[in-house]
Amino acid sequence: MHPRPWAEPGLDVGHETLVGAALPRAGAEETGCRAQGGRHRRAEVGWNSAIARMVRPDRAPAGGRSGDNGRAVNLPPPQTPASVPVLDVPLALTNYGRVLDWIDASVDHDQPGYVCCSAVHTVMLAREDPQLRAAVLGASLVVPDGQPLVWALHALGHPRATRVYGPDLMAAHCARAARTGMPIYLYGGSSDAALAQLRRRLTERHPGLTIAGGHSPPHRELTESEAARVAADIDGSGARVVWVGIGVPKQEKWMAAMRPVLEAPVLIGVGAAFNFHAGLVAQAPATLQRAGLEWAYRLSREPRRLWRRYFNYNPRFVAAFARQWARERGRSGPRAG
Repeated sequence: MHPRPWAEPGLDVGHETLVGAALPRAGAEETGCRAQGGRHRRAEVGWNSAIARMVRPDRAPAGGRSGDNGRAVNLPPPQTPASVPVLDVPLALTNYGRVLDWIDASVDHDQPGYVCCSAVHTVMLAREDPQLRAAVLGASLVVPDGQPLVWALHALGHPRATRVYGPDLMAAHCARAARTGMPIYLYGGSSDAALAQLRRRLTERHPGLTIAGGHSPPHRELTESEAARVAADIDGSGARVVWVGIGVPKQEKWMAAMRPVLEAPVLIGVGAAFNFHAGLVAQAPATLQRAGLEWAYRLSREPRRLWRRYFNYNPRFVAAFARQWARERGRSGPRAG
């Protein structure tokens, strides 16, 4: 079906923010980590599961399709990194290169999964929204998209944990896909015009990138017929990776619902990355991102939309994580002098 060997060795993304020391392979040396396991855990999330059943009721559940299309499998099976729970959300100990390799391996083996790029907002909202929580816990990978989550991992004893920022991950994958020929699909965008602008800019920045299709959904829940048409369009495009930019919590719930019925092996939710790459919203300078102040920059640009999110969830995250840190410090006991 797709005879091209998708993977290429190494990581050369041409983006200075992606350069950094690679983490050691997560394993037994990462004490206190919870290995997620490579198997996708389907999230039963209310109306999401209903959509999955009605869109493609005749299709078998996703999984168990490695190599069944007759295509030679060239890469080892995707290895899921160890993870550490931050407020009950398992954050992967990984980096850009390893996530890109995981994407390639998942595609090569036709192993279905989805990736959540989670910031503080996602972690805190998952504590209030059971459907979102199920969707996040059902993901194959949950990567720390926000710098405060990286600091939380450091505080829990993992000083080499690094950020995997959704917009940069998308840029890095587009650069690699332009070289390997892996087709992608864009699901999201504030309008058809915004999606068209995103598509134009991505192909300008990454010559050779194959954008097999795209769809800007309405700002509401899809009807049964709309969900069926979207699934048919994505499957018909031949895309192997679907980038989803419809914001938290909609994108996580959408991925959980559509995962069992889509042929594309990998779905990745990246929120505002669509607007950033389309040039519709400015990204925070790298210095502010490293200082954990991206939220302040975004708030200054979109105060009416974002003030409730940041002033509600940021202080609550600090308080809740302080309690988690104190509990874990108490369990570990005082260090010997």
